[in-house]
Amino acid sequence: MMSGVVCSSRRVLAVAVAGVLGLVLAVVLPVPAEAATTLGAGAARTGRFFGAAVQARFLGEAPYATVLNREFTSVTPEVELRWSTVEPQRNLFNFYSADQVAFHARSRGIRLRGHLVGPSWLPGWLTSLPNAANTRVAMINHINVMMTRYRGVFGTWDVVSEAFADTPGAPRRPTVFQQWLGDGYIEEAFRAARAADPAAKLCYNDYGIEDVDKPKGRAVLTLVRDLKARGVPIDCVGLESRFDPRSAPLPASYLRTLEEFAALGVDVEITQLDVAGGGTPQADTYRAVVVACLAVPRCTGITVWGIPDHYSSHPLDTPLLFDRNYAKKPAYDAVLIALG
Repeated sequence: MMSGVVCSSRRVLAVAVAGVLGLVLAVVLPVPAEAATTLGAGAARTGRFFGAAVQARFLGEAPYATVLNREFTSVTPEVELRWSTVEPQRNLFNFYSADQVAFHARSRGIRLRGHLVGPSWLPGWLTSLPNAANTRVAMINHINVMMTRYRGVFGTWDVVSEAFADTPGAPRRPTVFQQWLGDGYIEEAFRAARAADPAAKLCYNDYGIEDVDKPKGRAVLTLVRDLKARGVPIDCVGLESRFDPRSAPLPASYLRTLEEFAALGVDVEITQLDVAGGGTPQADTYRAVVVACLAVPRCTGITVWGIPDHYSSHPLDTPLLFDRNYAKKPAYDAVLIALG
């Protein structure tokens, strides 16, 4: 009889301890947060943004606007801020399309990033300027007008983009700015931008710099180091990051490249991400880019260069996260999982 009582007591004690332990665990252990269901929400939980390049002409399409509003927390006007679009004639500005994108984003609490000085889409009047004085005045005036109009609206600007050529040794690209103002035009542009909007985040942006062991990546690293050393107001570097797993895959040094730029005391952003192809290679590349960004505290966000494949700048390569029917592709799932 006694042994039966002891066994019964032990069972009661075990149940009681288990009950108390369960109560303690319920109190002490945090309940896992619900998984994020959108790209923007997933990135926000890591303190980052997830954005897309957007065109005003597509905002009236319900599926386009729906996916934009649901998934993204940052917008870059894809074509609306090109110099030839906003200042087709000297001192005559047209902000109609850019304002459409800005209004849509601002009315939904979506951050905005823009671009100012680059080698492409320059109007004829600008490339025909006869001397350094005219070129300097035109560049600084363009920066002032753009940044004054959108002060407090666009939080980040690619002040100068794509200043380096792809040829061996990565020399400066022979733009009208380089022709008349020399290497110093980059510094002049950044100083003018800081004066125009002291609160804006100022970036240098380029493609082909995703491998810091190659000449172009090393050239931009040297540029940023020099600008920082001389007190030029540069806050971040944008890596466009456009890949093709078949011919131009993600470099093995990609994470280290982000780290080396961040070590200079600037943030890094992925600014024009797309990955050609489809299927597993595409999904794996997107995942690797996100994982690399998350591993670098100063990598503050990612922008994909468009929303559905058929509105991509190279639609035949189907490089984006949504297909032409706005269905989520395997690459989308890979990104969302990588974001946690």
